Amino acid sequence: MKVSIITVCYNSAKTIEDTVKSVLSQDYQEIEYIVIDGGSSDGTLGIIDKYRERIATIVSEPDKGIYDAMNKGVKKSTGDIVGILNSDDFYESEDVISKTVCHFDSETDVVFGDLIFVKSDNLEKVTRFYSLPNFKPWKLRFGWMPPHPATFIKKSVYDRCGLYKINYKISADYEVFVRFLLIHKVSYKHISKILVRMRDGGVSTSGLKSSITLNKEIVNACGENGVYTNLFFLTLKLPFKLLELLKRPKVND
Repeated sequence: MKVSIITVCYNSAKTIEDTVKSVLSQDYQEIEYIVIDGGSSDGTLGIIDKYRERIATIVSEPDKGIYDAMNKGVKKSTGDIVGILNSDDFYESEDVISKTVCHFDSETDVVFGDLIFVKSDNLEKVTRFYSLPNFKPWKLRFGWMPPHPATFIKKSVYDRCGLYKINYKISADYEVFVRFLLIHKVSYKHISKILVRMRDGGVSTSGLKSSITLNKEIVNACGENGVYTNLFFLTLKLPFKLLELLKRPKVND
């Protein structure tokens, strides 16, 4: 199966090379790499250009935000499977794609694995382990969602169910999971493997203000799809999030 990996970026010169190299070092052969840049002015494009011969598509132009850029990438993708890896993230190992693709079959539309957060100034320092081995779509009502960078989705699902809604600042990926998993009931599978390292300090994890925005958008995302939730429901996951800070990530096989 052909896999399209999409990286969206904007003024990401400090981190983009780690992302690009982690994709290009994968041992899976059928990868189409697509980079969508928002018109960077900080040297990001110079770094990307070093790898131009191995990147299938590079677009650099103003956009309407990160989810608009993701949509551009999905539209340009020609793979059977789509993965989105942002410019602050990188794959944990060289076999992430090969180990993920083997879990897709005619009955499986979505495959997601585990993710670890690391310090932005020390990529070996793990600050949080995010794994949902017992995930069920109804848990989206309580704020639980698969880790988006560690999720791979068949292109046919996007074709059938739609793209990311650009009116969301932080939670369009959440809305996509609600729409795909709860409303359209696409099939999914979790694999117990760390797929992605994410640097701390992203837009959805950068303080109280972003948390408030995130939770409000989660309520809106559910309501827009006819799924009931409220802010109280979302607070019920807080004790479990604290437990995540105490978890030790399992070692990949």
